[in-house]
Amino acid sequence: MGAVVADDGPSGVKAPDGGWGWAVLFGCFIITGFSYAFPKAVSVFFKELIREFGIGYSDTAWISSILLAMLYGTGPLCSVCVNRFGCRPVMLVGGLFASMGMVIASFCTSIVQIYLTAGVITGLGLALNFQPSLIMLNRYFDKRRPLANGLSAAGSPVFLCALSPLGQILQHEYGWRGGFLILGGMLLNCCVCGALMRPLEPPKKSEATKEPAEKKVKKKLLDFSVFKDGGFVIYALAASIMVLGLFVPPVFVVSYAKDLGYQDTKAAFLLTILGFIDIFARPICGMVAGLKWVRPRCVYLFSFAMIFNGFTDLMGSMSVDYGGLVVFCIFFGISYGMVGALQFEVLMAIVGTQKFSSAIGLVLLAEAMAVLIGPPSAGKLLDATGRYMFVFIIAGIEVTTSALVLALGNFFCIKKKSEEPHTKEEAAEREELNKSEDKTPEDTKVDSIEVEQFLKDEPEKNGEVVTNPETCV
Repeated sequence: MGAVVADDGPSGVKAPDGGWGWAVLFGCFIITGFSYAFPKAVSVFFKELIREFGIGYSDTAWISSILLAMLYGTGPLCSVCVNRFGCRPVMLVGGLFASMGMVIASFCTSIVQIYLTAGVITGLGLALNFQPSLIMLNRYFDKRRPLANGLSAAGSPVFLCALSPLGQILQHEYGWRGGFLILGGMLLNCCVCGALMRPLEPPKKSEATKEPAEKKVKKKLLDFSVFKDGGFVIYALAASIMVLGLFVPPVFVVSYAKDLGYQDTKAAFLLTILGFIDIFARPICGMVAGLKWVRPRCVYLFSFAMIFNGFTDLMGSMSVDYGGLVVFCIFFGISYGMVGALQFEVLMAIVGTQKFSSAIGLVLLAEAMAVLIGPPSAGKLLDATGRYMFVFIIAGIEVTTSALVLALGNFFCIKKKSEEPHTKEEAAEREELNKSEDKTPEDTKVDSIEVEQFLKDEPEKNGEVVTNPETCV
């Protein structure tokens, strides 16, 4: 592709906040939709799989769990591939993998084979698309980044609204095998989205500066220095606890309604309600997060969203009829949308553009084990008790705990410690700028390129989105 160097996100390249960035945002919207909606949408086929293979709830829940685990657990692999080959080639290969997994799954004769195809292969393909699309979005947007994150995250509920009823229609008309085959064909659109990820071009430099620039091309395939950032460590810990329960209610709410005696189409409509509310919650939350007063305090808005989500799960455990489940899906859609719009915006604010490709891979790996055990353990609990109430209560407690870890960790551990480092960095920057101002006109002409490069590189420093210490998390 000839774009490996340019795709490294070279310093001095200003985010356009528009232009081709809107095409990148559209591609990210599609990829996010497939990545997050697919593990929930396949739950529509669970009843059919249970009847055909004679298995239990926990066995079918492994399909969604493996999909999510691959999406999260292959984070470092995706980071290495992106840093080595660039976003576009990785996404094209990922689209082929995602489609191939579902197509092969349609010919499977055992649940284990479905784990390997629809779970592992399709999950890997989605992961190779999801992470690079977020990296490109981060490079194309800066001032409008909260809004861009909200709009791209809205792909998840939009696709959930579409894929859930579509899955019901496909299952009714063609069975689960025909449904898997058609969904596999739809996943080829990931390749089209990958083609939209045009790398940013570095600024043209004079002949005198070309040789030093070429020496800086080498980049770590995986940057572990992000663990030195206390804000990153707290975020990774809180996010790992959060995903234990975050995805459980959407996976089980359809089966909950079916066990209450409601028709399959009526039960699947609950996911459509959840997704419809989520569609508006994400972009609205993105706009709110971009406000001048709110953006430096996004971590607290994120913590509130998680507490809201956990409380909704606790209230949803008391639902005994379809009306109660509808109310639960409405409030869950609002809170879930807020979490989806803010989770990567907060991470971008912590580590900055240059380290984001490595940071997101490491965070997703930290969350992988939690994602892997979340839905299956909830399925085991359901098989043992036969009551969905306990499943929703456990999920609510886990998400609420993660919110407390993030908010309290930021307030007590990060806020006070971050003031001094920021002060030292600002002092060093002022000293450097003063030196450049004190130079003679001749010196200014000689060093004008260096000063210009310094000013361009300044916004790319780790965590320095704004000077408010609270943006460390």
